[in-house]
Amino acid sequence: MDLKNLRLNYKKSSIDFKNLEDNPISFFLKWFDDALKVNKDEANACVLSTVSAENKPSSRVVLLKSVNEKGFTFFTNYKSNKSLDIQNNPNVSLNFYWPELERQIRITGIADQISPKDSDEYFKNRPRESQMGAWLSHQSTSIGLYYDFMDTLNKLESTFKGKDIERPLHWGGYCVIPSKIEFWQGRPSRLHDRLLYEFDENIWNKKRLAP
Repeated sequence: MDLKNLRLNYKKSSIDFKNLEDNPISFFLKWFDDALKVNKDEANACVLSTVSAENKPSSRVVLLKSVNEKGFTFFTNYKSNKSLDIQNNPNVSLNFYWPELERQIRITGIADQISPKDSDEYFKNRPRESQMGAWLSHQSTSIGLYYDFMDTLNKLESTFKGKDIERPLHWGGYCVIPSKIEFWQGRPSRLHDRLLYEFDENIWNKKRLAP
């Protein structure tokens, strides 16, 4: 397989360094709105990277479900490998990549469990099938190659028949509280635009990075 000649000359857009947002969350929301216009189904997909107790990095795709001035929220099983990593080391990163726009956003911060009330509020608005899934799967545990979920699912459906499904206590949200947010815009000849926001003493400082 010949990979060395696979390349793309980026030229769809640029960052206007003369008219920048003071707050990177506002800038993120503008780019996210652009991403929704070209890919409304998966614009909120991002790569979450964590580090285990053995100092081994791990990455996986998660779905952003909320963003505000505090940070970026996703939901998961609190017994999963990613959650165990976060309990050991809350320093994480998120990476959004929207190839249709030739844009990337890298976020570094601390992952903090959101309140049970906020997790409950989100959970009750999930589709019933997704609510069942939170009870059904012991995420990251080993199961048989031919494991059939239907027996367990049928038992759950019987248990919750005619009832609201409550959030399992082992499932909920994390908010990634950012300390750095970098915006990357692909540019011709690999001279990419890179803008870094760093949080320091209650203000966001801006700097441009070399491509």
